[in-house]
This record gives sequence, C-alpha cells and structure tokens, in this order.
Amino acid sequence: MKELLSLFKTLFVLVIFLPFTTSIGQESNNSQNFTVTLLGTGTPTLSSERFGASTLIEAGNQKLVFDAGRGASIRLSQHGLLPVEIDAFFLTHLHSDHVNGLSDIWLTGWLFGRTEPMEIYGPTGTKNMMESLREAHQADIDIRVADEKFPLSGIAVNAHEVTESIIYEEDGVRVTVFNVDHGEFIKPSFGYRVDFQGNSVVISGDTRLSSNLIQFAQDADVLIHEVMSIPPQLYSESELWRNIMDHHTSPEDAGVVFTESGIKLAIYSHIFVQGYVDEQTGINDVIRRTQTAYNGIFEIGNDLMSIEVSDTPTVVRIDSSQL
Repeated sequence: MKELLSLFKTLFVLVIFLPFTTSIGQESNNSQNFTVTLLGTGTPTLSSERFGASTLIEAGNQKLVFDAGRGASIRLSQHGLLPVEIDAFFLTHLHSDHVNGLSDIWLTGWLFGRTEPMEIYGPTGTKNMMESLREAHQADIDIRVADEKFPLSGIAVNAHEVTESIIYEEDGVRVTVFNVDHGEFIKPSFGYRVDFQGNSVVISGDTRLSSNLIQFAQDADVLIHEVMSIPPQLYSESELWRNIMDHHTSPEDAGVVFTESGIKLAIYSHIFVQGYVDEQTGINDVIRRTQTAYNGIFEIGNDLMSIEVSDTPTVVRIDSSQL
C-alpha cells in the first residue's frame, strides 16, 4: 500500500507540476553553479506579472529561498523546482507580502515528498508565526495523516530566530544576516549576503537608505535591492504615501548604495511605483532618477529573471508570455 501511495504521489507531481517548467529553470549539473532567480518582484499590489517578494539562490547543491510572498510556489514550479527541493528558507521581515506564500510552500512541500522538518530562518516572531500556521491548518493536517498517511515528520518546522551573524554554512555556501532600516516599528528587519566559491549576492530586504547594508554589500558581485518611487505631488499631498515612502528606498538613495558598496551589478526587485499613469512610466522614472546618483550597471528585475553570478554577472531574461 505504501508503495502504491508513493507511486501515486510521484505521478501526481509529474502531471501537475512539470507542464509549468521552462527551459531557464533546468537544474545545472555543475556543482559550481551560482544562480539567482527572481521568483517575485512585486509588492502588496495585486499583479499577475509581479508576484510577491521572493528570491531563489542556487549555489552548488544548495537551494535557498529568501522570502515567500504571494505565488512563490507557482514561480518555483515554473522554474522547475518543487518546494520539497528547497534546503532552507530565510525571511527578511514579517510583513504579509513577504510571508503570505509560506502556507502553500510549507504544506505543498509536505504533500509532495517532504519527510523531514522544514528549515526556516527569520526575525523574532518567526517561531510564533509558524506555530500559528500549524494551528490554523490543523484540521487539514489531521485529515491527511489519518486518510493519506502522510508522515508527521514532514509537517514539522525548525524555526530559527536569528540576529546579525553568519547563520548558515553548508557545502561551501555561507549565509550572513544583517540589520537594515525599514522604519521605527519594523525591527528587526534583515538583509542577507550569500557567499560561494569567492562570489557573492546580497539581498537588501525592505529598507530605506542603510549604511549597514552598504557595509555588508561591500564588493559583492550582485545586489538585489528594493525601490520605491512616487511623484513629488503625491508625496506632498498624502501623509499615508509619505509614511510608506519614508520606509523604503528612493531611486537616488539606491544609487548611493550601489556606488558606495562597489557592487558589479544591481538588480531592482520589490518594485513599488505608485501614482503614475502606468507602471512603465513609473519604472522609467526609477531609471532616470537612479542614473543621477549611479553610473554603473543596473537592471529592472522581472519575475523569473535569472542572474548567473560570477566575476562578470550575466542576466538571463525570459519572454513575459511565459509568466
């Protein structure tokens, strides 16, 4: 019976998930592979093109996901991976748009193969959040254990609440967490640096201009950085939007970070443009304003864009029709 159940689960994965995979997501056999894939470049704004904040890093044989916003599991499947294949998850902070895909990743990973606890790292509150998710989904868990005999070991979670330090070292991959400044009430809020084989990627998390981020991003090959832009009139007229803007990084301030950190390639993600006639107009403004403070190479990120990390990073774009 167990063998039949295992076969059924395998066939279900093949039928449901494999049709969504794309060529850019095929796993490399090269143990030195170091690739970043933007699973979600969006914000709380509902968008079918920009899913919630989430970034995949594949380094050697390690697969790590940073934040799990809306639709992260779908983007993983389009990239050719299942949640069960991720070695560890890392959270920058606990705003809903960075964690509201966690339930799907956690439960779907269990349904399709996870037999060991899910490893997750994040700020204070991470353990309570995961325990609360377990309570919220307890009826589903009980039913699947009784009816489908899924192992309880696979629904378990090892939640690590971390502070600024090196927090993960496996197979030559080192992850360092550091504090950033996302405003007075959102503490701690984290950025992450991933080092592998002499190369490095930094993820800013949500932050305004942060000297600590600049310090930890020194001489990184790739910096994935948030950005927010609103027209001056909206900023002056709306206290709400002033407050939101003051918790994020303007294009000019991002340019300062790029320049002072000495990175080789900057990629914008968590792209928040508001108050323009359309998103492209806002993005054009982001580009123009960034260039007033930075004359290096930067890209506007899109979902499922990949970056091959090396001494000369390379961007691999996709056709938007694949989204």
